[in-house]
Amino acid sequence: MEAENQNVPATPSAEEPAVVPLPPAGISKILGLLEIVDDHGGKEDIYKLARELRDSFGELIIIIKGAEVLGLVDTPGGDVVLEPLGKRVIETPVNEKKRLIAERIAGLPLFAHFRRYLAGREDHAASRTEVLEEIGRILPTERPKPQYDALVNWGRYAEIFTYSRDEDKLRLVKPLA
Repeated sequence: MEAENQNVPATPSAEEPAVVPLPPAGISKILGLLEIVDDHGGKEDIYKLARELRDSFGELIIIIKGAEVLGLVDTPGGDVVLEPLGKRVIETPVNEKKRLIAERIAGLPLFAHFRRYLAGREDHAASRTEVLEEIGRILPTERPKPQYDALVNWGRYAEIFTYSRDEDKLRLVKPLA
């Protein structure tokens, strides 16, 4: 029975969106970006932002993509524009901010996939190796390690997963009903 539950379909059903990769940006960097864009009146040219931050352009793009995936910013015509949800996130108290972002994270297809994947396991957990293999299977054109790091970082922030370094396991916080 356990082996059957561990196999998650490779393709989503008609009502499930395809699993897409996560930008490997930390949530704290995404929140920092929101603050900076807000300080610039809610809109700033990406190149000017990169010069001001003295960060690598590639790193900034990854952070912007992370904010975009979460629906916190938009990037029309080379600008970073704070979306209403992004503005709301930076104006709310910490617990509300965390709840808003957690809701967005929980709705992403990669998290839905791994919630089902872990829910189908006897102890609702998988080793790093097993998760990396599953990422390689469902996102064959992506490097698994950055996806794993983003999955753990974002999933822990949203309290979807816990990660135990001692056991080297990713565990589902609340098993699916």
